[in-house]
Amino acid sequence: MPSRRRSRPPRILVLDIGGSHVKVGFSDRRGVIQIPSGDRLTPAKMLRKLGPVLRGKPYDLVSIGYPGVVVRGKIVGNPPHLGKGWVGFDFKRAFRRPTRIVNDAAMQALGSYHGGRMLFLGLGTGLGAALVIDGELEPMEIAHLPYKKGRTYEDYVGEAARKKFGHKKWQKEVLNVTRLLTAALEPEYIVMGGGNDRKLAVLPPLAERGDNRKAVVGGVRLWQTAEGSTTTGARRTSRSTLRGRRR
Repeated sequence: MPSRRRSRPPRILVLDIGGSHVKVGFSDRRGVIQIPSGDRLTPAKMLRKLGPVLRGKPYDLVSIGYPGVVVRGKIVGNPPHLGKGWVGFDFKRAFRRPTRIVNDAAMQALGSYHGGRMLFLGLGTGLGAALVIDGELEPMEIAHLPYKKGRTYEDYVGEAARKKFGHKKWQKEVLNVTRLLTAALEPEYIVMGGGNDRKLAVLPPLAERGDNRKAVVGGVRLWQTAEGSTTTGARRTSRSTLRGRRR
């Protein structure tokens, strides 16, 4: 009796869009490729830059981590650190592949999660945040909420603030913001990611350093979720998929 050929897992292209770079990863390849982004990057320009990177690299599905508000898998606002044209852009048509979009911090949070109640804070060009509680993902848009002196959280802990106020004051504000969010959200542990976590000499209590490469893991996990289950723009992850043993 002939043996059945095992079907291979789908190859997933993962795009982690940031204010300074777009990180490109694949589920079946090691390493991450970076292409420049910046405040003039539009979806069309990004696709042109991706052309040479994707040539000769087959993929079946696409996951996109977007640095802005995503509602039920759709982009609803242009990000402050990129160009225009993101709202309403049809990525599925552009890539000719099934595509899922989630907030970029949420995607990295998915990849960083290892059980329990986790708060993810992405310190990069801006401030990203997400909660994962018993495998359930909840992206949060706290960056532009009022913090103090008429300014937002991002005004004090984003990359522009680090350059404006100096590293010492920036780190102090990061520790204070984390303390406030910890008191309000009561996480069991905190993952500090986004790249600028590496510039922290001292981590806040309960915190561990993240790894930007975890965004690729998160992009893969987006396709391990229950079809059609959503929460504030992210596909809500199944508990059986993400609930893991705490390290």
